[in-house]
Amino acid sequence: MPPQFIRAVKQLIPAERYFDDPIATLAFGTDASFYRLIPKLVLRIESESEVVALLKLANQYQVAITFRAAGTSLSGQAVTDSVLLVLGENWQQREVRGLGEQIRLQPGVIGAQANSALSKFQRKIGPDPASINSCKVGGIVANNASGMCCGTAQNSFNTIAAMRIVLFDGTVLDTEDALSVTAFKQSHAQLLNDLALLGAQTRANTVLREKIQHKYRLKNTTGFSLNALTEFSDPIDILIHLMVGSEGCLGFISAVTYNTVPDYPHKASALLVFESVESCCQAVRILKTAKVSAVELLDRRSLRSVEHKEGMPSWVKILSANACALLIETTAASASLLQQQLAQLNIVIQQFTLEQQVSFSTDPAVYNQLWAIRKGTFPAVGAVRKTGTTVIIEDVTFPLEKLAEGVSRLQQLFDKYYYTEAIIFGHALEGNLHFVFTQGFDDSTQVARYEAFMQEVTSLVATEFGGSLKAEHGTGRNMAPFVELEWGSDAYQLMWQIKHLLDPKHILNPEVVLSHNPRLHLQNLKPLPPTHFLVDKCIECGFCEPVCPSKKLSLTPRQRIVTQREISRLNRSGDDPKRLAALQQAYQYQGNDTCAGCGMCSTACPVGINTGDLTRQLRAANNRRWQGTATFLARHFASVSRLAKLGLTLGKLFSPLLPFWHSAMPQANYAKLRTRDNGLQPVIYLAGCSGRVMAPQANSKDSRSLLQVSADLLAKAGYQLIVPEGINSQCCGMPFQSKGQFAAASQKQLQLEQWLLQATNNGELLVFSDTSPCSLTLKGKLDGRLQIIDSVDFLLSKVLPKLNVTPLNDAVALHVSCSASQLGQQDALQALLSACSNNIVVPEGISCCGFAGDKGFNLPKLNASALSGLKAQVQQCAQGVSTSRTCEIGLSHHSGVEYQHIVYLLDKCSS
Repeated sequence: MPPQFIRAVKQLIPAERYFDDPIATLAFGTDASFYRLIPKLVLRIESESEVVALLKLANQYQVAITFRAAGTSLSGQAVTDSVLLVLGENWQQREVRGLGEQIRLQPGVIGAQANSALSKFQRKIGPDPASINSCKVGGIVANNASGMCCGTAQNSFNTIAAMRIVLFDGTVLDTEDALSVTAFKQSHAQLLNDLALLGAQTRANTVLREKIQHKYRLKNTTGFSLNALTEFSDPIDILIHLMVGSEGCLGFISAVTYNTVPDYPHKASALLVFESVESCCQAVRILKTAKVSAVELLDRRSLRSVEHKEGMPSWVKILSANACALLIETTAASASLLQQQLAQLNIVIQQFTLEQQVSFSTDPAVYNQLWAIRKGTFPAVGAVRKTGTTVIIEDVTFPLEKLAEGVSRLQQLFDKYYYTEAIIFGHALEGNLHFVFTQGFDDSTQVARYEAFMQEVTSLVATEFGGSLKAEHGTGRNMAPFVELEWGSDAYQLMWQIKHLLDPKHILNPEVVLSHNPRLHLQNLKPLPPTHFLVDKCIECGFCEPVCPSKKLSLTPRQRIVTQREISRLNRSGDDPKRLAALQQAYQYQGNDTCAGCGMCSTACPVGINTGDLTRQLRAANNRRWQGTATFLARHFASVSRLAKLGLTLGKLFSPLLPFWHSAMPQANYAKLRTRDNGLQPVIYLAGCSGRVMAPQANSKDSRSLLQVSADLLAKAGYQLIVPEGINSQCCGMPFQSKGQFAAASQKQLQLEQWLLQATNNGELLVFSDTSPCSLTLKGKLDGRLQIIDSVDFLLSKVLPKLNVTPLNDAVALHVSCSASQLGQQDALQALLSACSNNIVVPEGISCCGFAGDKGFNLPKLNASALSGLKAQVQQCAQGVSTSRTCEIGLSHHSGVEYQHIVYLLDKCSS
């Protein structure tokens, strides 16, 4: 790395976005693929002007640059041993045009967020990759990602309306801006002439043109998008369509405008099981002309991998050995049209001989379960793999008329190379198959097995069947050595010509898409050493990252696991004690201290990993010396609560002298509960310690304690809340559990169990739990006789039906806390809030607030980082609601809007 380049970069990029330390380069050197390269330098970029300046510097000093969006790519596109440019938070702009017919997006917008912006128009972007909740638009376009319903007609190549790009020399071209286009035509006339000439030559070459047309009738992302040369003659159009699927090798995409596609609200799905692969694939060819939006093939092994999942039909376990299934979806703009389509489809299906079936259903519970089966196949393999092995998912296309033979031949190769766990599923209408298998790279024998297998697969698909080696996952590093095999010499040399034209110094993501190294796919293979049984099944896909509250501050769950794996490896090997010490020291803050432990990562993880569990185990190891203190505090919890109240009182008194004190800080709660017995049904009140200690903030619109409001509200519905003696000594154990003090946590839970059994007369009375974190912590932990109902569920099922509610017109912000989310209460909270307000605001990109119990007090950076995007989204709101008192402190502080438990709003609106 030239010193002059480093000096120039340091002047351009602030120190807080410049990373060259061991933990950051390791963490960012990992994507979802099975390759790893450690970058020398990682830069978090926040503006197009920074990209322009960095590309000019890279050209000047011939330094290789790789762009990273979400890092969910599977083929090694987003790793480098040079400079990695990672998209920061300032790439989120989106503009919906007209009635949603077009949308302009910056590359940092997550695909699902784009669709959320379009949903009210019943439109969506064309690409629908399985990673759409995590992957970003920059990666979607750069990989020409597609998905289950996208096919080829609705991929990025075919739905792009315009693009803004930065070329290798720092030149910016915006094809929507006439002045930009005119200036570019003048400054880069030679480049445009060369592209136009390449296009004309390609179209004139009959053999090559027909080959390109054949390849793109299939799903194909192998190599550069040569159909840009055959489908367009204007060099500007050629240029922006070459950028689609270019994987960062031809320039930087700083904005894209999509022509959107309909997102029909009415849908139905069915699962048809055939007696053989042949009959199944024959049905696919017939369904190709039917009114279906998706047809997913699942071979017998993929069905077997999920046959024990909840909701699976019992007959899946006894299907014949050669069975093969199709999961079919049809959508329509209206219910009546959907019924017409279903009638036509049922006529088509009658000609098939089926082993089993789940008939077409419009019931969301049924079709969501069917799609959960399909989506569960990939993680099912990952979850049962041997520790230390990686999950590889390959992505090929067979011509539809050869699909059945292709499936059978792949299954034969699995047997030949002993990939007995391998499964096949895919987007059958396009002949696009994914096959998943587990592979170790620990020794040369394993690598040799993989090499031989890949040689046979590539020969089978590309040469024998004339298919494509990459349908939608991009070429990357693992297929770069085989591009010429698939395309032939003429097309391959044409791709190199394109590379030379648009990246003459080869500084843009070298060795990706095109490479002269025939063994590239066997080099820099990612190690996956064991670190802890809680996280060893992690496949490093990155799906967890968007919901992590520390993602902007320190490490994400994926990066925590990556770092712990490396620490464990170095501990065992003793290879590099200096590096080990550096990683361990940095991890204390980056990984341990700043982890909220909220568990939101588990809700997005394909294999259900809760990285917070790992953090608590590490804290337990670090905090052993404090076990006696924790036990003492647990035994004297009522005194601890009194001290906490005193602290809040003193804090308010001396607030002008305390820089951390703010207007949203709670007052101490000394209020006594006022109740009246009018023959109401008794309910035991399990009040969380936060609500017992903390009253509302000083300037609150409703200064009643949470206990009092809950009692007042439930009385309207005929319930009397009873607070038994000794409540102030009780705790669910979460404050201790979060710090790894498991013995103290268990002690408090056992004490609480005995107290509740006595208070409820061994479970006869219901228990109203007013705080979501407490409810989640206790779930499944206490005596089964106890009927503990979280406040959200109690309010929706037992209180709301008995109230007269007059909804407000004021906008109300809803925060679904991490605990409520894991309790599955999103819909219940929406239903409660819908009864209270005609204008609900659910801020985008806010999952866990990062307050994390006491971390909001002693590590406020985490809370501030997690809620950095909140204020702008809720400014129009009159109030906010949640279900956790500590969360509400941070939410109120960082939004400027007072958040309170939802009981306050429901009490205000009801009689």
